[in-house]
Amino acid sequence: MDLQLTDDDLAFQREVRGFIEENLPADIRDKVAHGRKLEKDDFVRWQRILNDRGWLAPHWPVEHGGTGWTPMQRYIFEEELARGHSPRVVPFGTKMVAPVIYTFGNDAQKAHYLPRILTSEDWWCQGYSEPGSGSDLASLGTRAVRDGDHYVVNGSKTWTTLAQHANMIFCLVRTDPDAKAQEGISFLLIDMTTPGVEVQPIVTIDGSAEINTVFFSDVRVPVENLVGEENKGWTYAKFLLGHERSGIAAVGRSKAQIERLKDIAAHETVSGAPLMADTDFREKVAQLEIDLSALEMTELRYVISENAGKPPGAETSLLKIRGTEIQQGISELLMEAVGYYAQPYVREALDYGWNEEPIGPAYAPPLAPTYFNWRKTSIYGGTNEIQKNIMAKMVLGL
Repeated sequence: MDLQLTDDDLAFQREVRGFIEENLPADIRDKVAHGRKLEKDDFVRWQRILNDRGWLAPHWPVEHGGTGWTPMQRYIFEEELARGHSPRVVPFGTKMVAPVIYTFGNDAQKAHYLPRILTSEDWWCQGYSEPGSGSDLASLGTRAVRDGDHYVVNGSKTWTTLAQHANMIFCLVRTDPDAKAQEGISFLLIDMTTPGVEVQPIVTIDGSAEINTVFFSDVRVPVENLVGEENKGWTYAKFLLGHERSGIAAVGRSKAQIERLKDIAAHETVSGAPLMADTDFREKVAQLEIDLSALEMTELRYVISENAGKPPGAETSLLKIRGTEIQQGISELLMEAVGYYAQPYVREALDYGWNEEPIGPAYAPPLAPTYFNWRKTSIYGGTNEIQKNIMAKMVLGL
């Protein structure tokens, strides 16, 4: 789909594109473009470059560091970040806990945490799912018991992405075990350097350890780290999940991946001809592009309604469902495009500077780990099956 941009939007697009071309470090661009592993320093370097320009959190209110851009400008910005092969801004601080803090937090929390998110001084992770509470999040059992001016927290969280880098975690905890499931939950901000916090990595099928289990053993958390009211955390959790699910769609990044797919298929051959000349394969690519175009239109409608003052609603579940299905479809076609060269699974191929003799084209080795890793996109942020239930109940009224 080609958007008809105004002259002002085109000028803004050129400004953003030029900034990325001039300021994104070459090594980071190369890692993203070729599916290599990103280190913590890569994310922090780029986020600080964006923050120095005032562009790290464009969706925030201006008084807290936002840009005041129009919905279309924010959309163009995300498109250009993907087009320029920049890393995604780690969402746990800027897009997840920050909106909760500046919407429901007190003045002291806003003054302390929001600047530290912008400077990347704090790296946040999300403490929602537990070993026995994933899709049924309201059944969580991590307890926080009031003891004077502290809460004492015991329990565990799992599937905690990038917790190995984090010094802060926003956490749902049960503060009233006798209340109905959703009514006894609170929203705590926990310093992960506090005694009693332990992070254990989970090695996933792609060989990475980006997700973790976090254990809390008599962790003392100051009461001042409670966001909003005690036992009202479920309200804040739903608010946060709306922001998380809308961001998972990642239309711009899927566009960039489809272009990568078409470029690879233009070189790979089937019966001596480029794979894109194969009718069946070309139809699969075309269907993904059609699906992505439809998702883009849906996302634009959501962005515009949000700018009109409508908060994220159940409709964001649709963005999450279709966005992750398209991402998985792209990864499947990338594997198909390189054929048997996708079979060898070389974990080290994701490391920047890896220079061993590749099996097949140089772009092939990272594709299998990416394919395996993206199997989880339909699970995090609330499984797609649960999102369909939410849509049926909240949107369709079934």
